[in-house]
Amino acid sequence: MRYLSSSCQLLCALTLALLVSACATQTPEQRARGEIFDPYENTNRSIHAFNRGVDKAVFRPASKGYVAIVPAPVVTGFSNFAENLSYPGQTLDYLLQGNPREAGIAAGRFLLNTTYGLAGFFDPASEMNIPRVDTNFGETLHVWGFGEGAYVELPLYGPSTTRDAVGVVTNAITNPLGFGIVRPVENVGVYAEVLRRMGDRGNFSDTVDSILYGSADSYAQARLIYLQNRRFELADSGSGSTLDLYADPYAESDTGTDVYDDPYEDPYAQ
Repeated sequence: MRYLSSSCQLLCALTLALLVSACATQTPEQRARGEIFDPYENTNRSIHAFNRGVDKAVFRPASKGYVAIVPAPVVTGFSNFAENLSYPGQTLDYLLQGNPREAGIAAGRFLLNTTYGLAGFFDPASEMNIPRVDTNFGETLHVWGFGEGAYVELPLYGPSTTRDAVGVVTNAITNPLGFGIVRPVENVGVYAEVLRRMGDRGNFSDTVDSILYGSADSYAQARLIYLQNRRFELADSGSGSTLDLYADPYAESDTGTDVYDDPYEDPYAQ
């Protein structure tokens, strides 16, 4: 019954995302002009304001307290634990992408860190020079040919696209180690991910604060950084680095050209 319920929820999520994507599609002309594809900007800004308020009132102070009180090795251990829980799902995603090598690496890291790393709190795989891997169902959809869709900001999650939002929901539902529908106590993956995000928020507090509270338009800044980094990540581009979080994305170089490539330009166009 639980598996059936999970499957039904997954089907509903995918169907909803496809319907949303069908209703809001960027034309080739808009993409060629480098326009921002954000048809839900008013709603996104409202969600961004909500997320920003939650961060300022709850998540930011809790995260700073977390990294200040909890010893750094313990914070790292919880982050390792959360990462380790994601490897079964990553193994499946790599197989769906037709990438058996990375699937084997993800499976190997999970088995090694779970057994010799005390359920993943330690990372003996990295000590043995087994590379880290990172993928998700959003990348699987990209490999299958689905476009990124419209930009969206998810409540309590942050920047995303319609394609990646489907990936977030799918990974959460299909990971047997990460999400319990019936009993909240089974949501070990959710709790671990919250601790991981608290560790990241606390350790990189200055960087995040500069985006959320130091920029003239935190929504536009977060959107720009997310889209550029995500597109570089998916394109596996070696032609440029990710965006400097402190730099002005609209600045010009000494030659009069933009410092950064247009983040809304189609990176896959020939």
